[in-house]
Amino acid sequence: MLNSSTLRRGFTLIELLVVIAIIGVLVGLLLPAVQQAREAARRAQCVNNLKQIGLALTNYHDSNKALPYGRTLYMNGVPPSLVMAYSFSPQAQILPYIDQSALYGAMNFNLPWFDPSNTTGTATSIASFLCPSDSRDYLPAGWAGNNYRANEGTSLVWAYGPAQDPSGLNNNMPPPNGAFFADVSYRFAQFRDGLSNTALFSEHVTGDFSNAIATDNADHFAPGTFPITIVQAYEQCRAINYLNLQFQMQSNIGAPWIWGGHPVTSYQHSAPPNARSCMFPPNRIMSTADSFHPGGVNLLMADGSVRFVKSSINIVTWMALGTRNLREVISSDAE
Repeated sequence: MLNSSTLRRGFTLIELLVVIAIIGVLVGLLLPAVQQAREAARRAQCVNNLKQIGLALTNYHDSNKALPYGRTLYMNGVPPSLVMAYSFSPQAQILPYIDQSALYGAMNFNLPWFDPSNTTGTATSIASFLCPSDSRDYLPAGWAGNNYRANEGTSLVWAYGPAQDPSGLNNNMPPPNGAFFADVSYRFAQFRDGLSNTALFSEHVTGDFSNAIATDNADHFAPGTFPITIVQAYEQCRAINYLNLQFQMQSNIGAPWIWGGHPVTSYQHSAPPNARSCMFPPNRIMSTADSFHPGGVNLLMADGSVRFVKSSINIVTWMALGTRNLREVISSDAE
């Protein structure tokens, strides 16, 4: 006969429930930490991508004595309606400086970006152009994505000057003042604010590629107004109900990287990071920087450094970081 003291004692139901509860609490505490660690790794990779782009831009500048142009709006002898077909992005122009000389050689810059001869460029995904925090997968087949955009400054103008804007709609608007713009290549010597105080590139998430869906942080909306100041543009853009599809304007955001156009490769500093983007046809626009990084965006400066800028940054400071030649004083809340 077995002695009761030798019997193995099992868990009671209450003890089992307590153990399960403790495990649940530990998992609940651990998962956010794991997610934070993963996001920290993704953000670090994003910073590295921007640094590679910055180094490529510097090497391009050293070789060509100027930065690449931001996009194309005017070509002599080409009808205005067709010019943007020949608009190649800064990313396409710096390919030889990011170890993509073979891909650069496979592209024909004398033909439209969507020409069959440029299919390789349109479809080839470049890791340095993609932020790992953006896990969206709405890109059309054959269109490789992009999360990094060239800074066009604080002006609302999409086109400027008699060649780009023959109707003169933007004659009385402040001129472009960023590091990039259409049909122009700026030299670092023209960055009178200093290389460490002038943004080159920042981020933007990719879109849903459907005008039947409204995605606040990705799509470009059209309030139906024509603002004359950046304050008006920001307020009018923020005031719309973005879920109302009548305000939907552009959902093809972030692809293909080969194309130099506002939905893919350019942004402005006229609204804070992670603000809504809006278009004001004809010829005015407010494309913002945004990301899936909690609380802000990464910003590549002209000296090659990368800063994390909070969405709550003072708008005056954010605008000052976006201009190359207005000699603003940058306050200490730039990070």
